[in-house]
Amino acid sequence: MPLHLIKLCVGVETIEELETHVAGRLAHARTMGTAVEQIHTTRMVPKRATELVEGGSLYWVIKGHTQVRQRLLAVRPFVDEAGIGRCRLVLEPVFTRTAWQPRRAFQGWRYLKPEDAPMDLGGGETPDEALPPALSRELFELGLL
Repeated sequence: MPLHLIKLCVGVETIEELETHVAGRLAHARTMGTAVEQIHTTRMVPKRATELVEGGSLYWVIKGHTQVRQRLLAVRPFVDEAGIGRCRLVLEPVFTRTAWQPRRAFQGWRYLKPEDAPMDLGGGETPDEALPPALSRELFELGLL
């Protein structure tokens, strides 16, 4: 059974903003002739990396709610220029929207068991999926979704 990570997406207001940011970084990598992969660098290396890359995802918390996930492709530990151990999380640049799940702020990342992960949203099959994100957020905060 795959294991997931959950992490705050600091400085991002919407899923669309995250998608635009990632697309820009990938375009820049193409222009520079470097590897075209989405990498997120963290300070700590997950000890359960094997479980993470066997079908796990990184769930992003945006504005206090888990809203989207990306599949984890690889976990690459490295040492930076200052001699500090770090980790590159290689993510598939495909964003899968999830049911909104409230989350309190936390530092770094946390493991997320599959049974605790929010479900993926399909292509607008349920009424809350067809709503604009701002309206969905407001209705969720009012306890109506």
